[in-house]
Amino acid sequence: MADTLKHELLALEEQFWDALKEGDVDAALKLTTDPCIVTGAQGVSSVGKATFAKMMQDAPWTLEEYDIRDAQVQQVSDDVAVIAYKVREELTVDGEELELEAADASTWVRQNGAWVCAMHTESLLGDPYGRDRNRQPR
Repeated sequence: MADTLKHELLALEEQFWDALKEGDVDAALKLTTDPCIVTGAQGVSSVGKATFAKMMQDAPWTLEEYDIRDAQVQQVSDDVAVIAYKVREELTVDGEELELEAADASTWVRQNGAWVCAMHTESLLGDPYGRDRNRQPR
């Protein structure tokens, strides 16, 4: 059962990443709740489908490649599961190519028989105190 769930959630994560890579807004929206909580370097947001669609369409970046590894899954209840993994991303941001490593986690809930993402987090890997990042002076 655990391996089946892990494969199922990994496949859903890959569907979402593929939707980002292909710019397929509809495919991405089908995989999320409305709203979906998103956390990352820019803070915390509760993002509705209309806002998410606009964010994807207006993004100053494109995802060129990604590689998910070291996934771990925990089933919280029959209809709630969490997946966490490391991901390497190759992006073009404002015309500049870059690569980053992150730790991501998603909370998936089963609604009407289908898994959808209710929360997604991304933490850039590196020095835990942020000393390897450019910071604005205080």
